[in-house]
Amino acid sequence: MSVKAFKLVSAVEQEMLMGDKNYINIECIECCGKNLYIGTNDCFIYHFLLDEKVSTAGKITFAATKQLHKYLGLKKPVSELKAASALTRLLVLCDNTITLVNMINLEPVPTGARIKGAVTFTLNENPVSGDPFCVEVCIISVKRRTIQMFMVFEDRVQIVKEVFTPEQPCAVAVDGYYLCLALTTQYIILNYNTGVSQDLFPYCSDEKRPIVKRIGRQEFLLAGPGGLGMFATVDGISQRAPVHWSENVIGAALCFPYVVALDDEFITVHSMLDQQQKQTLPFKEGHILQDFEGKVIVATNKAVYILVPLPLEKQIQDLLASHRVEEALVLAKGARRNIPKEKFQVMYKRILQQAGFIQFAQLQFLEAKELFR
Repeated sequence: MSVKAFKLVSAVEQEMLMGDKNYINIECIECCGKNLYIGTNDCFIYHFLLDEKVSTAGKITFAATKQLHKYLGLKKPVSELKAASALTRLLVLCDNTITLVNMINLEPVPTGARIKGAVTFTLNENPVSGDPFCVEVCIISVKRRTIQMFMVFEDRVQIVKEVFTPEQPCAVAVDGYYLCLALTTQYIILNYNTGVSQDLFPYCSDEKRPIVKRIGRQEFLLAGPGGLGMFATVDGISQRAPVHWSENVIGAALCFPYVVALDDEFITVHSMLDQQQKQTLPFKEGHILQDFEGKVIVATNKAVYILVPLPLEKQIQDLLASHRVEEALVLAKGARRNIPKEKFQVMYKRILQQAGFIQFAQLQFLEAKELFR
């Protein structure tokens, strides 16, 4: 049964980005606060400012204002972008090289600092160095079966560690000293400090695109076999039941309490609280789905959209209105971490009362009595 958890809102339309140049495709996106960066297949970076507007009726729209665009001088696509806002730097992967550019004017840093030989890279969101003026970057190296860790400062980079893996890695997420890796035939957790590794479960990267995503402290979300979205901790165990995706998931994102997944035709929304599928949004030709500081962004080759979550209180009221008491209570309990304590207690009492009246009207007196209590 469905819940209206998200609305799909247009952010950057095709004309704003490429005009009538149909050969231009979006390769990657990054969002940091109001700053939206787009990397394209013709080696350009575009910078937009996103302004969120709420109408009197509560309808949310986004106005994107183009700031500037920059050609990187190569005939290769910009394959990844990551913002390091503390350094006002954008890390740009193009032609196996990560370049540092200024987030405002998109000019490369004067020292020319760069990381060469990167297939893909990610940032450590739970850094171990403790230095606020540095970001920790993990790359899958062009050297076979090699992962490298770097410290990136405002105008220089420094290699920290090189780790060898049992098979060729094709995707990575980092939390502290722990790497969650998709190898050719399986997922593993590897502590790059101690070198200790732990197998998670088998997976064939030749058949499907692996997904490895850090979703919280010491916890990852992975695309498992049989179309399952699997949760794994750094200890190699799962503290949550898996969610049932389609077989061909392209990307996944987290917007608590929901896991959002993208495949060839749909965006699906599953609850982490009861693992049920709550919403399906038709979405053709999507190839990017990512979350940035709680903002879920989805893109086709030509345009960018934002998945705007409906307020949890509204979702709970909708569930109660359709007499789905159990789901409403599960969602209300899960909302605790998103709502200030005093406000939550007032809201939760009211929900229990409403749920009690619904059960009472259905002649479920014992259940109603418990809720009224």
